[in-house]
Amino acid sequence: MPKIDIEAIPQTNATGYPAPFDEAVEGRWWRRLAPATGLTKMGASHVVLQPGAWSSQRHWHEEEDELVIILSGVAVLVENDGETILRAGDVAAWPAGVHNGHHLINRSSENCAFIAIGAGNKDGGGAYSDIDMTFQANGYSHKDGTPYPSARIR
Repeated sequence: MPKIDIEAIPQTNATGYPAPFDEAVEGRWWRRLAPATGLTKMGASHVVLQPGAWSSQRHWHEEEDELVIILSGVAVLVENDGETILRAGDVAAWPAGVHNGHHLINRSSENCAFIAIGAGNKDGGGAYSDIDMTFQANGYSHKDGTPYPSARIR
């Protein structure tokens, strides 16, 4: 199996989140591993959260399983039932269709790095637990169905 040169994959902090929801993820830097390696049945990203950054708005997926593996640093996992500290070597997972909104926050003074893996129908949509927003393949909408004027980056 070929070794992945992560540093050779372009890194970005781009987001499709509409304002003001984009502000929390400004310190999130990611590299898409799956497309760079030819993987087509799953998504995988190398993510670095700078101090204070969020991985995303708190969300859940209707048709996509999600798994994160902490590589370095410390993150706070925020879910419906509370908060859990995650450190290097810890793994967290969420099955598709379970409405347990989750995200990671770096509350430390050091960067936190992790691998995020998704499998299933990435176009299946989902919702954000704490804000008036849902997501579908074509973008973001208010919970009443009114679209936001921004494109989803996947």
